[in-house]
Amino acid sequence: MGMSAEDERAASPRDEEWPEAEKAEKLARGAALKWASGVFYRPEKLEGLGHYRSRETQRNSSIQSRLKSTVQSYLEGVSAGLEQLRSAAQEVQSVCQDLGAARWALLDSADHFQGLQQMRALVEEHVQLASVVQVLPQIFSVHEVFSHTLRLLHGQRLLEAHAELMMVEHLRDDILSQLHLRGLSSAQTTVLSYFSGLQQLNETLAKQLWDIVGSSLRLVREDPVLFVTAVRIIEREEKIDDTLLLEATFLPPGRPKGWRQKFYHVLQDTITGARFHAARVDAEGPGLARHLAALQKDIVSELRVVKDLMVQCVPAHYNILGVCTTTYHQALTSHLQEILREDLDKQGLFLLLEWALHVYHSPEMMGHPDLLPEVDVSALGPLMSPDLVDQTERRYVVKVKASVLEWMQRTLEVEFKEWFREEEPETDHQGFFQSALPVIVMQMLNENIQVASLINDSLQQKVYNMALEELEAFLGRLREALVQCGKEHQQDRAVPKYYVSYLLAMLNNNLALSNSVSSLHPDTAHREVPASLRAALDRMQKKACQLLLEELLLDLQPLCLQLPSRKWLSGSQLIISSMCEVIDKYAKDFSRVRKPVFTLLLMESELLVASQYLRALMQRKVVCKSEEERGQLCDRLLQDATQLRELFCGLGLEQSQQSLEAVFALRELICLKDPALLSLEVLGFITKYPDASDEHISTLLDLRGDVSKEVRHVVLEMMAQHPQLLPEGYRPIFSTIPVPVPELPFCLRKGKCA
Repeated sequence: MGMSAEDERAASPRDEEWPEAEKAEKLARGAALKWASGVFYRPEKLEGLGHYRSRETQRNSSIQSRLKSTVQSYLEGVSAGLEQLRSAAQEVQSVCQDLGAARWALLDSADHFQGLQQMRALVEEHVQLASVVQVLPQIFSVHEVFSHTLRLLHGQRLLEAHAELMMVEHLRDDILSQLHLRGLSSAQTTVLSYFSGLQQLNETLAKQLWDIVGSSLRLVREDPVLFVTAVRIIEREEKIDDTLLLEATFLPPGRPKGWRQKFYHVLQDTITGARFHAARVDAEGPGLARHLAALQKDIVSELRVVKDLMVQCVPAHYNILGVCTTTYHQALTSHLQEILREDLDKQGLFLLLEWALHVYHSPEMMGHPDLLPEVDVSALGPLMSPDLVDQTERRYVVKVKASVLEWMQRTLEVEFKEWFREEEPETDHQGFFQSALPVIVMQMLNENIQVASLINDSLQQKVYNMALEELEAFLGRLREALVQCGKEHQQDRAVPKYYVSYLLAMLNNNLALSNSVSSLHPDTAHREVPASLRAALDRMQKKACQLLLEELLLDLQPLCLQLPSRKWLSGSQLIISSMCEVIDKYAKDFSRVRKPVFTLLLMESELLVASQYLRALMQRKVVCKSEEERGQLCDRLLQDATQLRELFCGLGLEQSQQSLEAVFALRELICLKDPALLSLEVLGFITKYPDASDEHISTLLDLRGDVSKEVRHVVLEMMAQHPQLLPEGYRPIFSTIPVPVPELPFCLRKGKCA
């Protein structure tokens, strides 16, 4: 079914004019073909072709009818619209003509409007004059109002006076506002001059208000009406300030007054001025204690007045209790800092620390039941900053240190004065010598540590460390005093009379200090004694023991100088018996010292006796000339060593702790029959006593009197091949004994020495 050439030519102009119609027709034809191919794809379906044709014809007729109807209705609407547009255009043209006529009429009447302008100016002037006429009575009565207001102020009728003042201020501000709007600034000066009395009234009223606020704590108890009146006036002025600031068109002179902020400043100045700007505070402990006690009492009393009475007299948004609490807190912080700038003694520093860290927050002050829970200073921070607390603690420790040093020095002086008394030192219930020194020192240190613990752990630790340092320094001074006393005693052994007894008392004192120092700190976890302090205690003990041994040596030396001798070798017991008597006498004195030190003194005394005995033998005063003399020397050595050993065993010193075994070992060297075996005997000797040198062995061999150069060489060669090391815990004996230098042969200058 194609289109004829005429149809295509007829459709071409339309298609060019309506391309959408051509597209729609093509789509419709395509859809029709698709539908027809789907329906008539089999031959038997062609029988219903007529039926389909008639149905589609009817359908097309119906659609065309509806289209015609719709197009018709659209055409009728377009026709009506065109008619309305034509009518509107005619009306617009008529209006334009009327407006043109009116414009020309107005242009013709312009000259007549000049007269109306003058009339308008006259009307405005009339209105202004009418306003002025209305306020003239008020303006003329301004000075009378000033006088009346001043009388009201003098009579303390503040509310009435403030009402009059507000009325005059409103009148002035209204006039100034009108002048400001019209740009008449020159006239404002005249108005301000006319109303100049307002400034005096404001100042007079403000002075009375601030006097009332300054006396508020007294007034709320005696006459709260006056204080409430002042607060009402302040609130009135605050509302006026707020209103003027919101309008922001014209701000009269003197505004905003800010009287509420001034109220806070006056109240704060009153609080700080009355309590904290007084005369200089006494830096001594008692005066400062009274000052702090007065502050505590007054602040609690005044805060109770604020909480119970003043809060009811002011609006809630004033937060008057919080403001006063903060003011007191800040003022106290500054006040304590000012006090700390003074040179406070230790009592004053302690009082400040205790007051700031404990009293201030206690139920006796800011934690008072009458103030809780409204008063809470926990959010205001500490009264003293951590740095200031630490600084104050250090200052306190310095003061305590100076006091402790002074007391210890005085104790030391008293202690050594007692040494020169004509009586022995006091004894305890067990008979041990002692003095009051350790009790005084430890009690003084312990009291200071206990006092510091009342503040906080930090101060306690600082004072504890200081106490240990001072105790160590004291031990050093005590040791120096012992040395000086020992020098004086050597010059005159009769002074002091009981020198040994007081040295023994000093050893007991040192032991008491050593046992007590660990209990200074109340916390067992912090009781470790520093190594330096233990070393100082050890040095003190060693020095006292050394002085005692020097005293023993002075008594033994005359007897040791008699050793050895032919008389002694022949069997005389007098020298050793005398030595035993001296040793026994000192041992009885040593028994007045407690056991740890007593045992130490016995051991050191025994070592001293053994070394002095060996030293005497090495002086080569006696050299055996025969085997018989060697036998006598061996017997003498055995008897002496046995007698001395039994003496010390009887005194309580075990044989294993004695150094006299060296004398027995030496005896074995002397008693050896065959000198050729000396190398083996000497090897055993130096193995037992590794501090024995070649010179010691050579000198001991000289005592035999029968050792040839060859044997001596073999012995020394053997020693060189077997060097000895000192074992751990070995108590040296030979290293403390000097070997006498052999005398060189005398030579003439003109001869030669072989």
